[in-house]
Amino acid sequence: MTRNAKTIHNTIRRLRFDHHEMTQQELADRIGVTRQTVNAIELGKYSPSLDVAFRIADVFDVAVDQVFQYVVKR
Repeated sequence: MTRNAKTIHNTIRRLRFDHHEMTQQELADRIGVTRQTVNAIELGKYSPSLDVAFRIADVFDVAVDQVFQYVVKR
């Protein structure tokens, strides 16, 4: 039996551009993290805490599952 890898996908880059081309720094300032942290989250190199995930969703006025999705890679 083969196991499929599961990863967290996010739509932060698209959401930033849909919100007046918000920069990573602007988002970082609004959620209280560094720009480097936002970059790492966007690239999928770092999974945010639940608190940070909810703050990101709040900035864009969307549900958390519109920002982050748990997907199966085959």
